[in-house]
Amino acid sequence: MRWVNQKSAGFVATALFVALANAFGTNDSAEAVERAIPKPLEHHPGNIFLEGESVRVSLPKAGVWQLLDAEDHLIKNVVADDKPVELGPLRVGFYRLKKEDYADWLSLGVIAPLKVPTPQTSPIALDVAMSWFYPEDRMADVASLCALAGVNWVRDRLSWGEVEPQRGEFKPRTRYDAAAEIQSAAGLKVLQVYHASPKWANPETKRFPIDLRDSYRFLKAVATRWTGKVLAYEPWNEADIHVFGGHTGAEMASLQKAAYWAIKSASPDTIVCWNVFATNNAAHLEDIAANDVLPYCDTFNFHHYRPLEDYPSLYESFRHVAGPRPLWVTECALPLRWSGDPEKQELSDEDLFEQARRLVKVFACSLHEGTSATFYFLLPHYVEGPTQFGIIRRDLTPRPAYVSLAAVGRLLADARPRGKLADKEVSGYLFSAKPDGEPRLVLVLWSKDQRTFPLPVKPVALYDHFGRPMKQTGENLVLTSAPIFAVFHEDSLGRFDLVKPPQAEPVPVNSPCPVVLQTLWPSDEIDLHQSAYRVKPKTQDLLFPIFIYNFGQMAAEGTIRVATPAGWQAEFIDTCRLPAGERTEQSLRIVPPTSGWSGVAVIQVEGDFGTLGRSVLSFRLVAD
Repeated sequence: MRWVNQKSAGFVATALFVALANAFGTNDSAEAVERAIPKPLEHHPGNIFLEGESVRVSLPKAGVWQLLDAEDHLIKNVVADDKPVELGPLRVGFYRLKKEDYADWLSLGVIAPLKVPTPQTSPIALDVAMSWFYPEDRMADVASLCALAGVNWVRDRLSWGEVEPQRGEFKPRTRYDAAAEIQSAAGLKVLQVYHASPKWANPETKRFPIDLRDSYRFLKAVATRWTGKVLAYEPWNEADIHVFGGHTGAEMASLQKAAYWAIKSASPDTIVCWNVFATNNAAHLEDIAANDVLPYCDTFNFHHYRPLEDYPSLYESFRHVAGPRPLWVTECALPLRWSGDPEKQELSDEDLFEQARRLVKVFACSLHEGTSATFYFLLPHYVEGPTQFGIIRRDLTPRPAYVSLAAVGRLLADARPRGKLADKEVSGYLFSAKPDGEPRLVLVLWSKDQRTFPLPVKPVALYDHFGRPMKQTGENLVLTSAPIFAVFHEDSLGRFDLVKPPQAEPVPVNSPCPVVLQTLWPSDEIDLHQSAYRVKPKTQDLLFPIFIYNFGQMAAEGTIRVATPAGWQAEFIDTCRLPAGERTEQSLRIVPPTSGWSGVAVIQVEGDFGTLGRSVLSFRLVAD
């Protein structure tokens, strides 16, 4: 998504970090520690309370207020003065306080307490963008909201140029250090991403660095600096679209390979993600597959904001290329438009609750497709034009979708897909999961129109999309567009008529090679739709700079060959010897057919470096 780099305020005392660590049952050491059950912070940021706690809130205006539930039913009238109002214990749910002569409403959420720590392998994740949205004195509050909701992974944002303003000159401490420390102290796993080069690495800052050694040195430095705190990196955000540079698949592949060696050389256990896709453009996917990228990523990452019915074909297009690599969706949502006061940028009442329903459906449909991590976009109040993405407001108080997130985090903890209901009249997705730490089957189901649905076996428990307990009356379940969580014993699996979930493609994975090949071409001569470089069709000779890097620990020596389409010719070096850490530039001469050509031409440069492995650069040409 498009981002505005939002500056945060200065740093607070170390005592804040220590207090946060104590609150989450962790310590303030640099190493990651075992996750504990999160405890609410004493001041209950965002008016989020656990069921059983006495709810206490401050109201902005004296007088009589109405406490309303998610259905706008009156719970009680409360009288406010200049002191916090005691509302007593409330059931799980989303609540608002309204006053006739007050133009806005105040929200609060009550969620079920987690009975066990969030599983380390739970796929429930959230894009938080902590570093860009919140100053350090609010980071602990936001981290608490994530942990209480059962979130496993959080996604942050990084500015390369802010951390390394000049080549080799790293700032000793930044807001990114604070965010990494505070989120990891909260028991959250942090994924970091960036999307721009410093001017010293490329004057065209939205493009990759010209010299991949700059990217290598930067990533090696931060992976060393944040070992045990930042546990995964996406080396670039959405490089396949113009907003973030408009790179070809070949360019993305070369960057990925350099990033892999950088991060692994600093922290072998840190996860190297694919530099995430914004689209499923077939040409880009073909391009990266030809560049043998799977050895250089631990997860295969992509984004989507598509309708639910598009998920099967969308995920299949990535699954076909990703093979055995786990799928991570690091941005996804079905966003809605804000309306009314442009200062508030708030969703209408109808859309507030629609956002909550959609969040559950997005998770259910994404997890059914086999993702190992699905990051919902987005926690903070954030708009792009008319669209509001955030599930909390500027003051951290919840929109209804936050309460739904907490239901997902608890009830779909460690979820693994078991199949989709064969009944086409309902949407139903069955998972093995661990709600409240108990191995169970959890069915998430809804329908477009109200209908009754006979459950094949009596559930252990039923919850609505806010995580509120429901009672089943009779043998049939009444379904609407609002999702329901139905929890069953594990031995009930055979009672369900299911369509099996999709499986990973059996794509082989080679060993990574420290020798990386790269070519450069003017950015204004790229056909992004074709993931190709545009060239004049009548040109007799085409010259491409080919850069050869050695990111290994020893000298590399090998043979190189070039493959071209029939009727094309190529001239290039036959052998190469390169010391560790060095780069050499060579010129590749390509001669197209004299009779002319059309369509896409694929050029492949392949190096055989013996025991170090095979290095591939495949790039595409299209006639301009």
